[in-house]
Order: sequence, then C-alpha cells, then structure tokens
Amino acid sequence: MTLRALTSLAILFTCHLNAQTKPNVILIITDDQGYGDVRAHGNTMIETPNMDRMHGESVRLTNFHVDPTCAPTRSALMTGRYSTRTGVWHTIMGRSLMDTKEVTVAETFKAAGYKTGMYGKWHLGDNYPLRPHDQGFEEAFYHGGGGVTQTPDYFGNDYFDDTYFRNGVPEKATGYCTDVWFGEAIKFIEKNKDKPFFTYITTNAPHGPFLVADNYKQPYIEKGVSASMAAFYGMITNIDENLGKLRARLKELNLEENTILIFMTDNGSAVGETGSKKTKSKDNQQQSKETQTWNGFNAGMRGTKGSEYEGGHRVPFFVYWPKGGLTGGRDVNTLAAHIDVLPTLADLCGIAKPQGVTLDGISLTGQLKISPEPEPDRTLFVQSQRMEFVQKGRKNSVMTKRWRLVNSKELYDIQQDPGQTKNVADANPAVFKTLNQSYDSWWESLSSVFDKYVRIGLGNNADNPANLTCHDWHTNNKPVPWNQGHIRTGPFNNGFWAVDVELSGNYVITLRRWPKQENKSVEAISAKLKIGDQEAEINAAEDATGVQFKLKLEKGPTKLETWLTTKDGKVRGAYFVEVEFTGQG
Repeated sequence: MTLRALTSLAILFTCHLNAQTKPNVILIITDDQGYGDVRAHGNTMIETPNMDRMHGESVRLTNFHVDPTCAPTRSALMTGRYSTRTGVWHTIMGRSLMDTKEVTVAETFKAAGYKTGMYGKWHLGDNYPLRPHDQGFEEAFYHGGGGVTQTPDYFGNDYFDDTYFRNGVPEKATGYCTDVWFGEAIKFIEKNKDKPFFTYITTNAPHGPFLVADNYKQPYIEKGVSASMAAFYGMITNIDENLGKLRARLKELNLEENTILIFMTDNGSAVGETGSKKTKSKDNQQQSKETQTWNGFNAGMRGTKGSEYEGGHRVPFFVYWPKGGLTGGRDVNTLAAHIDVLPTLADLCGIAKPQGVTLDGISLTGQLKISPEPEPDRTLFVQSQRMEFVQKGRKNSVMTKRWRLVNSKELYDIQQDPGQTKNVADANPAVFKTLNQSYDSWWESLSSVFDKYVRIGLGNNADNPANLTCHDWHTNNKPVPWNQGHIRTGPFNNGFWAVDVELSGNYVITLRRWPKQENKSVEAISAKLKIGDQEAEINAAEDATGVQFKLKLEKGPTKLETWLTTKDGKVRGAYFVEVEFTGQG
C-alpha cells in the first residue's frame, strides 16, 4: 500500500473516530407548558413520571428564562441572539419570520458534520427561504404556522391523522400529532445512529386548541380539574409518555450514554392557573362548579403565558448527558436563558460557534460542572411585543441574579420576593436607575431592525409556486385571520405581504378565499391586486375558486396586497395567494 493510501486511510479512520465520539444532541421543547406543569416541580395533580425521572437524573437550570410567547423564544433558541434582533417579536403579522441572515443551531451542527432533523412546530416562516429545511435541517416534518389548525397549517387538521409537511411537501400522517413527532424523530435517530445527529423535537402540544384523546383528559376531570385544564394536562401526560418511549429507545440503541438530551418549554403556562381567561370554554361552563376542586399550580410565580412577570418566562430546563457528567439530579441556579443554548451546545460538542455574527448568549459549560466555575455577572432581557411595530418599555423584564425590573417602572428583589408582590423601586433608586440604563442600551442595540421586514421569497425553484397566507399579513388595523376558525367565519380584514421577487420575469398570481384543496368559491365579483407600482383589477365569476393575474415582475423587495369585493360591496383580502414564476421570456 502506498504512503498516500495509508495517509488517506488514517485520515478516514480519524474522521470516523471523531464522528463516533462526538455526542448526539436531542433538544425537546414543548409549547405553552409552564414551570409549574411538571409534577417534580410541586404540582400534585399532573402525572409526568418520565419528566420527573429525567428531573431526578439531570442537571436542572432552575433560573432559566425564555420570551413570554412562542415564536420569539424559538428564534432566540435557534440563533443564540435576542429574538427582536432576528426580526421576530410576534407570533403572526409577518413578525414571526426569522431573518435568513441569522445562523441557526441546525446550520452550525450541519457544518460540523452532524445529521440534522426537526419534528413538530417551527413557527419561524412557512415559505422559502424561511422554512426549517431552508435553515439547516436536512429533514423536517412539521405543521404550518404556530400550531395545528392555524391558517398556514394543512386545512382541516385536528391533531389526529393529519397532513403535515415533509421538507415543504404535504404528507398524510397517522396518529395523534405528538406521537407522530416523536415517532418520526425516533426513525431519524435509528437511521443515523452511527453518525452524530442533532434532533429538534418541538411539540405543538399542549398549545390550544386542547384536543387529546379522552383517556388522557378524563382522569383529570374525575379528580376535579376543569375541562380545558384537564385536556391541557392530558396533552402533557401524552408528551410524557413519548419522552419515556424516546429514552427507552435510546438505551436500546446504546445511544443514551453519549447523547445530550434537553427538555425545556417555550414560555409560561397557558392554562396552568384557575381564573385564566384561556380556561373558559363551553365544556367548562357545562361542568358543575362543585366538580372543579383543583385551582392549578404555578410554582408560586406571578403571571402566565405572555406575561412580563416571572411566570410568563421562567421555564423548566433539564439536561442529561451521562458521558459528559451531566447527571445526578443537580440544581444550578445560574441566571440563564434561551440565547445560551446554542453556544453551550457548541462548547459541549466541541464544534465551532457561528462565524460572522455576535451572539448574545454565553456558554454555560463552566456552571454545569459538578464543581461549577464562578457565575458571570450578567443582565438579561425578555419582552412581549405582540404588534406590528415594537414599542419601547412594553411588557419587558430586565433580570439580574437578584433583581427584576418590570416595564421600566417596577423593581422586585426576586430572592426575597419570588412572587413579585412588593415593588421596591423607591427603596433602591441606584439599582432602579442602573437597570433602566441597561434596558435603554439594549433597546438601542436592537433599533436597526425596528423598521425592517423579513421577506418571503418569490420565484425560487425551491418553493414555486409560493403559497402565501393571511397569517403573515402586515397590518396595524383589524386582526389578521391567523387560524382556520377565522377563515371559516370570513372576516373582512386585509393587510399586505412583504416579499422579495428573486427573479425578474413572468408570474401567475392566484387569489383565493379558501385554500386550493378546498375547491370552494372565491366569494367575490371582482378581484384586485397591487404589487410594487403595478395594479390590476378583473371581474370574478360567481363559481370561481380563484382569480388569476398574469404580470411581469421586476427583481427586488416589494409589497403584495389584494382585495376581493363581494356582491354586496364588502371587501376582504385574499386569505390565500399562489405566486408562480413561469419564465423569463
């Protein structure tokens, strides 16, 4: 054998050895499950034996924070940067679309030779170049929008035997949604068991609508839990079962020892406290008050999902990695957040962090050790900006290890007052001033993105035709129809899409009232569109399912807006629009 051949063989063996010794990563994030929605955290009603077992075996970050709502948390988790910086600060209205200049954790691991797969909720864009398989995931099986039954999701889905998207292509699935996500993830793990892999399991449960089989929710109802909360708890119990199945399969495949397994959630509890408006439903109204004896559990925190108070953004975070010493049921009270996950995982796996961007997060590897390094002195920020344009001072928390500055007005000593009941701003003017100055500096650092749009691509072969939905309308007026219930009622609302025409040429743009597969009337006598400086209007046949416009578009960023006028003169935007590039001739 020649020296060159021997050298090549040695390099191949070394690469194989390195691949074998790199830890796998599985990141599980659930939707709307709060810190108090785990039995191990003190909830005596909910049944979560597998989460409890993982809690008992893991290193637990007990002071871990995310944004108060889902898409912002996901963008920060994916990039290691504050969500607003990535262009994400809402869950709809085009403000859940993540800037494609960001470098994702999937792109980071893929560049390091990992196989990458995601299963479940993406919620950072449903069109090219924003989809998970555009952003570093080699395989992605996911629902549309921010949840099953939302407008971009396959129309008619109901959590059972639904149609989801595999790398953008609709595919029929069998079974309950959470079972599907875990089942697909296990298949991916089995297929790649001899290679390092990064697997992102991101359930839409227990987000509403609260749909789950009766055998999961009925036991809670019988114990005195309100109907909505019982379904919510039942969805979590189903997630828990799937966590147990996943861990058992990892052990069978001899992957448990060298797999970093993380369990976390995306914001505070949606229905974990009695009295929340979200718990009200017809089922609850029909259920006798005498049978509702459970008031919920929020671990003594103030606020739930969407809140700037602790209950809105402090969440569970368990990490388990036997080979790396992350075991033993240890609590780590270091102040940490979603922005720290990417740099921490990169360090644990010995791979390069994203190049060319400045991360807001830090690596927590020093604090995760059995003998932890000194905790860094840091200030963190979370906020909820559910609107088209952000407003300074709105629904935010500035956090240090001891203090919480809320909405730039209230100050709490979180160590002495974890329930945030006593505003001590007047008694601590120096702290109050310093934290407000920190917030001002942070806000200024974000300001370059405030007036920008993250745009949907048109004319790219990866997504042609592009299927736009009103979920992503930009508007300051009436609410956008962000779920399929809204579509069915047909509100007369409108907005525009921020788009980027990638190729100059000929396009066919089809306006619809209903998604194409529904084959229903456009319910209009005329249709109009405006894109850039072009406007066109045509009459619509009464039985037409869509109205087509043929236009020549120039390359570049622009806006697309539509109007459908009914026979009685009312006007709504087209909820669904297909934009197809047909050539440059």
